[in-house]
Amino acid sequence: MSAPEESRDDSGPWDPAAFRARVQDALDGFLDEQAGRLTPLGPDADRLLAEARVCVAGGKRLRAAFCYWAFRAVDPHPSASDEQALVRACASLELLHASALVHDDLMDASDTRRGRAATHRGFAELHRSEGWPGDPEQYGAATAILLGDLLLSWADELLRRCGLPLERVVAALDVFDACRSEVIAGQFLDVSVQARGSADVDAAMTVLRYKSAKYSVERPLHIGAALAGAGTDQVAQLGAFGLPLGEAFQLRDDLLGVFGDPAATGKPAGDDLVEGKRTVLVALALDAAPPAEAAELDAGLGTALDAAGVDRLRSVIDASGAHAQVEEAITALAERAAAALDRAEVDDRARGVLRDLAAATTHRVV
Repeated sequence: MSAPEESRDDSGPWDPAAFRARVQDALDGFLDEQAGRLTPLGPDADRLLAEARVCVAGGKRLRAAFCYWAFRAVDPHPSASDEQALVRACASLELLHASALVHDDLMDASDTRRGRAATHRGFAELHRSEGWPGDPEQYGAATAILLGDLLLSWADELLRRCGLPLERVVAALDVFDACRSEVIAGQFLDVSVQARGSADVDAAMTVLRYKSAKYSVERPLHIGAALAGAGTDQVAQLGAFGLPLGEAFQLRDDLLGVFGDPAATGKPAGDDLVEGKRTVLVALALDAAPPAEAAELDAGLGTALDAAGVDRLRSVIDASGAHAQVEEAITALAERAAAALDRAEVDDRARGVLRDLAAATTHRVV
């Protein structure tokens, strides 16, 4: 059934909550379609689908929003049918994001995600509670790999089948292909950095850019613009806004991983320290801290820190000036992004919403 005309959101203030609900509806509808394929496989497939539903539930939907408003920046008044198809295309980015999180949690050996057991932990516990033979942790890991792969496959399928004109979808898929390659290669760079136990600021920034910044903001903007039929200049202008904003977004996330409130992040206090993440924040602190404190920070990363241990490493990072440096970098990158958006040849209403999204992306509370 076609979306009603009033859902086109052509005037007045944008309602982010209503948009998130529409993306969720698109995801739920798509997973309902997949249930028809998987149900004949029995209860194991039902469990996998149920976990997929949990993984795509909730969230800020920033990637979907950047994709949507890049489209509207180029094509301010889509038809009702194109608007409905656009929301499905935006939802495909949330499947990509869910895939990355499931795999990321496994690689980082994270216990929780958004306040609940990470996929690999939950299925390991299922194995134990059922008394099955074999290794529960291996079962949980296998499930997380397969679910992440399935979500990644579904992301491609939903974008291909979104309903927008084929030539525009093909152009968007070209960007989507690049995005997936970048985020997977960026993830491997991150894994390699952690394995070596060292990363300078440049290496940490490369990981940040390819693992997160590009796929979180720049590529969703590019995909939305491509779906709207944007020319090369408009795509480049939106990219000039998106890349520095994506870098600021991930730097803020790095701060939250060390200084964030668990009630807001859904992760334990100082989770990045416990996981031993060699972020830009950590690289700056290791460079600037006195040798004894740098050695203490380096030795503490990736260990089973208690609350006092987390507080101690936080104090080392603060005293080194790295916390303040990252805050300054976020401000500078956000200003660069805002200047690029001001110069872009895009619809003024979309420009205003993109400006608000940029503020929401960089001003999350540490």
